[in-house]
Amino acid sequence: MNIQIRPAAANDLEAIVHLSLLAWEPVFHSFEQLLGTEIYSLIYPDWHKSQSEGVTSVCQDEKMNVWVTEVDDLVIGFIAYILDHDKKEGEVYMLAVHPDYQNQEIGTELNLLALDRMRDSGMKLVAVGTGGDPGHAPARRSYEKAGYTPLPLVRYYKAL
Repeated sequence: MNIQIRPAAANDLEAIVHLSLLAWEPVFHSFEQLLGTEIYSLIYPDWHKSQSEGVTSVCQDEKMNVWVTEVDDLVIGFIAYILDHDKKEGEVYMLAVHPDYQNQEIGTELNLLALDRMRDSGMKLVAVGTGGDPGHAPARRSYEKAGYTPLPLVRYYKAL
């Protein structure tokens, strides 16, 4: 297996969107289980569409740094982060690994690459947000392996 991490190219977008939808499907299933169908439907009426648009927007944003992991010419993971040079802070916006390649250190390697690049760019702090639900467990493991310190937060919803 030939693994390579490289900057994303414009022709990677379709593969990035596809793998992110597959990777994040358990997240949205988890959200529906936790929130119930009524609240879930109000927040995520069409998660495939909103996530596709979100990933596309992030990947096409000139301020974002987007890297992909490729195995035998197949894009199987990506990370997107931004740098704030004034505050010397970086933020990971998105990270996804195709489900067939999860638990193989790919997310951790993408994190470590991003952290090295942020450090080399003069950043002093990096932040990333993720969920505490079961669907986000792989993301939490990846961030913890890369050395992030978690700060538990809670967000509440109520249908009216």
